[in-house]
Amino acid sequence: TYQISPLSCHYYASSVYFCTTNRNNMKIILTGATGFVGEGILLACLDREEVEKVLSVSRRPCEIAHPKLEEYIVEDFMTLPVDDPKLQGYDACFFCAGKSNIGMSKEDYYHLSYEITMHFAAAIGPKREFVFIYVSGAGTSETSRQFWSQTKSKTERDLRELPFKAAYGFRPAGMKPYKGQKRLQGWGKYHWLFTWIPGFSNTIEEVAKAMISCVKCGYFRRIVDVRDIDTLSKWCK
Repeated sequence: TYQISPLSCHYYASSVYFCTTNRNNMKIILTGATGFVGEGILLACLDREEVEKVLSVSRRPCEIAHPKLEEYIVEDFMTLPVDDPKLQGYDACFFCAGKSNIGMSKEDYYHLSYEITMHFAAAIGPKREFVFIYVSGAGTSETSRQFWSQTKSKTERDLRELPFKAAYGFRPAGMKPYKGQKRLQGWGKYHWLFTWIPGFSNTIEEVAKAMISCVKCGYFRRIVDVRDIDTLSKWCK
């Protein structure tokens, strides 16, 4: 079996930097704008010159007004048709929607985290020039004994098998909110707890920059953890 050495991986990862283009017309689909991660990624994307347009797909309005932003209100993502016309003409999806498994049955959590995500990918329609980024979070692992972790790992894996240009599983941990964020529920209120732990925190802005870098340049790893996010974020000026 051919193996790539860590040094080769570092060289390759560094060399990808030079493939960055000056493209400033990126069109993004984003979910989860009414939650902590999604709201922060949305605000950060709206401030980036590379991003021309963001379509927020959500069950309720995100209460953000911006000339780059459009909203598509959908009460139930499972009702979206395959190859939904409203989801065509975009370059990438930043799938930030999600919910804690606390108080949920395994069946409900599987439906929310796996079935809805996969159906949303079908609603976009896998395309060779489209990048799908799924925010799974730190702790996701196919070998975990935790059902939520196994479910998110399966979602990552099955998304990678779809014929997209690329599908990435983003696994951030603690995140410092973006300027102007209002939805600081959950860990968003306690981000400072993680800032002193090396390799365990990013800023929301770094996560957004890393996502944009994956769309513009690609990345040799399909699972993107805290350290990868730090590396990729530096590719965006």
